[in-house]
Amino acid sequence: MQFFLYNNSDFCGMRTLVIGDIHSGVKALEQVLDRAGVTPSDTLIFLGDYVDGWSDAVKTINFLMQLNTTHKCIWLRGNHDELCYNWLKTKDHNPLWLMHGGQASMDSYLAAGAEVMDRHQIFYEGLLNYHLDAHQRLFVHAGFTNLKGVDFEYFSKTFYWDRTLWELALSLDPQLKKDSIFYPKRLLHYKEIYIGHTPLSKIGKSVPHRAANVWNIDTAAAYKGPLTIIDADTKEFWQSDPVHTFYPAENGRN
Repeated sequence: MQFFLYNNSDFCGMRTLVIGDIHSGVKALEQVLDRAGVTPSDTLIFLGDYVDGWSDAVKTINFLMQLNTTHKCIWLRGNHDELCYNWLKTKDHNPLWLMHGGQASMDSYLAAGAEVMDRHQIFYEGLLNYHLDAHQRLFVHAGFTNLKGVDFEYFSKTFYWDRTLWELALSLDPQLKKDSIFYPKRLLHYKEIYIGHTPLSKIGKSVPHRAANVWNIDTAAAYKGPLTIIDADTKEFWQSDPVHTFYPAENGRN
């Protein structure tokens, strides 16, 4: 598979569209890309968790690999992508992974066969832990913990497992000034931070939500929510129908 490499200057004057956690809901992905009027001039930043949830794991990755041949795509690594990749590579069963959407992905890959499993490993291996654009906007699946920023993060798994960044942003007093000694140092390095990972349904939200300078785009596509795309410049967003309506005979992640 060929990956596109672009300089940040290539993106100037074009939309930067951020896509939330898909969880194998490729039917919803196709719908929301259409609703957003996505064109090859747009830069698409996927926040990770492409699989685990609905039954279309293989179809989802196939769709993304094909999309890469016509569009500028930046793919970040989610925790579920890492879990699925580990199974594809080692065939070791992780009971917790199977309970949280992994069984659907395993079934999809077993039905597709060894050739597809081997080919898709290349996709997972090419995922990025984070992306920082020319506007000092950080895109990461989950978060980071180092007070100096992502370049100083010691444990790479933090980028796709951490929840403390979102919890910190939610708990921050909106009246706290950035020059206060109490303002979180993690949040000062970036103009904006875009994440997925923690479904917004946990705080009763179904559309993108900002806390401090952190934008959460995970609108619970793995459960009963829609899949969301947001324009990083204008904050206009588009949503699919609730993803579970595309898979009426399935439970998704419970």
